[in-house]
Amino acid sequence: MSADNSNQDNDHSDDETDGLASRDVAIGLLSFVLDKQQALDHVLEAHEGFHALDTKNKAFVRMMVSTILRRLGQIDDLIAQVEDRQTTKTPFLQNILRLGVVQIMFMAVADHAAVDTAVRLCEVHGHTRQKGFVNAVLRNITRSGPALLAKQDEVRLNTPEWLLKTWIDDYGFGVAAEIARANLNPAPLDITIKNEKDRNHYASLFKATELLTGTLRKSTGGRVQEFEGFDEGAWWVQDASAAIPAQLFGDINGQVVVDLCAAPGGKSVQLASRGADVVALDRSAKRLKRVEENAARLGFSEKIEIHVADASAWKPPGKLQYILLDAPCSATGTVRRHPDVMHLKREQDVMRLADTQARILANAFEILAVGGVLVFCTCSLQKDEGERRIEAFLSAEPNAQRLPITREDLNGYDESINDDGDIRILPHHQSAIGGMDGFFISRLTKVA
Repeated sequence: MSADNSNQDNDHSDDETDGLASRDVAIGLLSFVLDKQQALDHVLEAHEGFHALDTKNKAFVRMMVSTILRRLGQIDDLIAQVEDRQTTKTPFLQNILRLGVVQIMFMAVADHAAVDTAVRLCEVHGHTRQKGFVNAVLRNITRSGPALLAKQDEVRLNTPEWLLKTWIDDYGFGVAAEIARANLNPAPLDITIKNEKDRNHYASLFKATELLTGTLRKSTGGRVQEFEGFDEGAWWVQDASAAIPAQLFGDINGQVVVDLCAAPGGKSVQLASRGADVVALDRSAKRLKRVEENAARLGFSEKIEIHVADASAWKPPGKLQYILLDAPCSATGTVRRHPDVMHLKREQDVMRLADTQARILANAFEILAVGGVLVFCTCSLQKDEGERRIEAFLSAEPNAQRLPITREDLNGYDESINDDGDIRILPHHQSAIGGMDGFFISRLTKVA
């Protein structure tokens, strides 16, 4: 009835078999994420039913599941408002209702298709007695949903209370609301070009916007593996925010740069593309496999040396001139791209990860040479994982000094540079062209 302002695949198949199969897969994916607390990307990678779908239905399933995760608070509130009585529902039954509501209210799906397939899913899964209940709730949504939707507070309903509170504490209510509202929109597709000589070609081919940071933003999405240049290793997917840290070292051609916590490898290949010899570390051998695969596709296998190691304890043979530390974090800046983050992270995770960051940062600084450059970054919006982490470090370490980031470092882009010379990117920055992932970046050096 009302379409989400995302680029959903409206031309999905409603063939009886395909339509039911795709929605059945979506129910399973929701269960893994919401009931079993597993990351959506990992579930998609491992789910055999999802891989059995054709390309069109895969896109439809991803959009259904992602939109439910993005607007879960609104969807559950709508369900609660139209029920004749508050009914105790199993998680499975609640997910069927969520699937029906998201199609009716936020996607361009015919009401009858959304309702009928939800009722049939009840039957397929042995919930025959609940068919009438599901039918009644979803029919009520088709009648009353638009009026109820217009009265909802989408910021409050779709953002976990603890998360919204920390954003209000850190940024004020107005900015917190802008962050939460930006998170309701899927992230655009950003790519980094391997060779500058190919930039104009791919900018024209993809009808892309070129950001000041050098990123190309593609006007439409799709299956990236099918785009020209992917197999040839001409470019890789990398959000515009994530492409900034590797640019802050200056000229690194022929220099050794250590990428601590390197997986999945976007920054490692970016450093290699700038001429650096990269040492890529991560404690997960499985995640480093992704780094290895990306390096091979992009032709950087000889430029990237891979090590399985704990970044909080690893010691190189000598001191290092250049270190990039993209520290483990709560990833709350990536909600537009990974809406499951809001449902998988807890407040205690932020404190735990902040402690981990402190240990890794201390070790990174210990192995940094005097006069060396250390770029610290996280894709978190929480100041405990950004501004306060760096302030605490600088207060405790007299030989550490900030190297302020300037607009010249970013080709004139200065919207996100704060008064200290750090970068704090918020999701609504550059909103006119699709926004940015939330990111914090600080550049440090050792003076003695």
